[in-house]
Amino acid sequence: MLIIVVQALDLIRGKNFMMLMDSALEGHFSNDDGADLVRLASRCLQYEARERPNVKSLVTSLAPLQKETDVPSYVLLGIPHGAASPKEANSLTPLGDACSRLDLTAIHEILEKVGYKDDEGIANELSFQVWTDQLQETLNAKKQGDAAFKGKDFVTTIECYTQFIEDGTMVSPTVFARRCLCYLMSNKPQEALGDAMQAQVVSPEWPTAFYLQAAALFSLGMDKDACETLKDGTSLEAKKQNNRN
Repeated sequence: MLIIVVQALDLIRGKNFMMLMDSALEGHFSNDDGADLVRLASRCLQYEARERPNVKSLVTSLAPLQKETDVPSYVLLGIPHGAASPKEANSLTPLGDACSRLDLTAIHEILEKVGYKDDEGIANELSFQVWTDQLQETLNAKKQGDAAFKGKDFVTTIECYTQFIEDGTMVSPTVFARRCLCYLMSNKPQEALGDAMQAQVVSPEWPTAFYLQAAALFSLGMDKDACETLKDGTSLEAKKQNNRN
């Protein structure tokens, strides 16, 4: 049964935290741990970006709650799992391959070549007031970021794309993907992972978001999770190709 947002808020206020937990996880968390998880999740859903926790603080908060570090989530959830076949290992796209090798130069070339093609279909509903008063400034920040990205000035790119994102008048998974790479180039894998995850939030079935998450996870030394994320990206890529045929 799905719980709508209003109901979820009522449950949180009433401290009925366990009603929000997946039934498959029953018995794996105490009531206190479950409550902590829900509180953390509710913070992640705040409308203002500055009110949401960053990736580093999330990891810090979740670490004490992880009791069974040797049991993967797919085991707890009863999901079949197996090693990737040679065919799967060889089915990576150029971007997926570059991310698997952490070839940041190749990733930059691919993202630059693709441009904003994958932003097509992303809804950006703006009022006339926004169009007249804020949009030009937002687009200027994005334009400056694009020029800096093309010129491999990653510090300036981060600054300009951050302004674009924080303005909040438009949303672009490509901007998150590009800033993610800039963070990787700047040796900030935690921030890169956060941007790759935000790109997935904006465009849930975009393989690029998963590939970049894998690159960030490899940078963090989380190779097992990175490989799983690469497989997810490859599956989405295959699904997209099948839909085109």
